[in-house]
Amino acid sequence: MTIRSSTKASRLPGTEPKAKVALATGFGLLLMALLAPFAQFGVLKTLIVPADAAATTTNITASIGLFQAAIAAFLIVAILDVVVARGFYVLLRPVHQGLARLVGSLRVVYAGLFAFALVNLLDAAGLVHDATGAALQSAQLQAQVAASVAAFDTGWHMALGIFGVHLVGLGALLFRFPAPRLLAALVVLAGAGYLADSMGTIFIANNGLSISTFTFVGEALLIFWLFWRAARGSRSSAAAVGTPDRASAVTAS
Repeated sequence: MTIRSSTKASRLPGTEPKAKVALATGFGLLLMALLAPFAQFGVLKTLIVPADAAATTTNITASIGLFQAAIAAFLIVAILDVVVARGFYVLLRPVHQGLARLVGSLRVVYAGLFAFALVNLLDAAGLVHDATGAALQSAQLQAQVAASVAAFDTGWHMALGIFGVHLVGLGALLFRFPAPRLLAALVVLAGAGYLADSMGTIFIANNGLSISTFTFVGEALLIFWLFWRAARGSRSSAAAVGTPDRASAVTAS
């Protein structure tokens, strides 16, 4: 009984929970990194034809199941954003609790706005799903589908401005955390890329430039860093549990 109690006491406070949080946050980001490109580039980019409402409506109608799968994938991403926001808050609040709370809240707000924008894609899916063959050729219906798709794209890009601010704040926290400075700088750069894209959508008509396509590296490296933190924390916890302190050994004898 004495040995068991001493072993529990020898664990490093908070090490194991933080390792689990880092692992869960890393898996959340990894799943998002798989689902978002599938929905955006694998589905929407192939079905939506800019400036051609008729072709867009025809493509969505022919692949309505795939279109709905993309919406579901995006919805999962929005939910995971909330989970990841909580994970980063738990990991980084020792650095600065107020800033960590603000950074996490910004990601939650972004997730809410993104989910709200998804309603437009649901509207587009509903329009083509409920229409008959003749109605699908209606210019009015095609215009409504195109407008819903455009509203989603505009709403998402505007929300990405908030996501960009979140990443800039996250990078600032990482600069003060035991994390590589290069990682922190790349996360800030990724946030700046999203901010630039969002501002371009708002202020520049027909803006086709996507800076975030080239500045996302920091987000990818975050996944590897979180897995590394989780593995390191697990090893530290195992070492602490497996090596009773000197006082425990004397007591046991």
